[in-house]
Amino acid sequence: MRAVLQKVAQASVTVNNKVVGEIGRGVCVLVGISKDDTRDDMEYIAKKIIGIRVFDDAEGNMWKKSTQDLELEILCVSQFTLYGKTTKGSKPDFHDAMKSDRSRQLFDDFVERLGQLYDRSKIATGEFGAMMQVSLVNDGPVTLELDSRKFTYKKPDPALATKLAAKAAAKEQRRNGFGQKANAEDLDTNGD
Repeated sequence: MRAVLQKVAQASVTVNNKVVGEIGRGVCVLVGISKDDTRDDMEYIAKKIIGIRVFDDAEGNMWKKSTQDLELEILCVSQFTLYGKTTKGSKPDFHDAMKSDRSRQLFDDFVERLGQLYDRSKIATGEFGAMMQVSLVNDGPVTLELDSRKFTYKKPDPALATKLAAKAAAKEQRRNGFGQKANAEDLDTNGD
């Protein structure tokens, strides 16, 4: 599960010219659900949202208080596009996002869990699956990315990196009009 958390002075969500959710001071959170997410992911993100310290204390010291500490509000907006991949072509790929029927239930469960951990009366939402306009006044600005899988990615394999570099060089040569495949001597990146 991924979330983009923004510290806000105020935020609202509008659907068909009607405000469906709004908050004053607090955090606006865009929530993306992946096809592999479980209740453990939901629990991790919910606890992070209410506990992360993005607010000043009474003396003005930064990063000392959380939404929960100050009894502020939370606006949660479902956003499957947080799982969009843009590595190939110009059209985003959303295959890693959970399908609508399952993600709607998990999003509803997520909001319910936030309410159990915090205060349901202080949580507003958008409208799941609708075209929404999100308006906010980012305070700071402070924007954080949260990921229940902690943005874990595989380290690139050096052999694969060399192979990809060779393919890119060959493609560049073809693009520059050489029209020939680059030979292995031209692509040797090890200096041998």
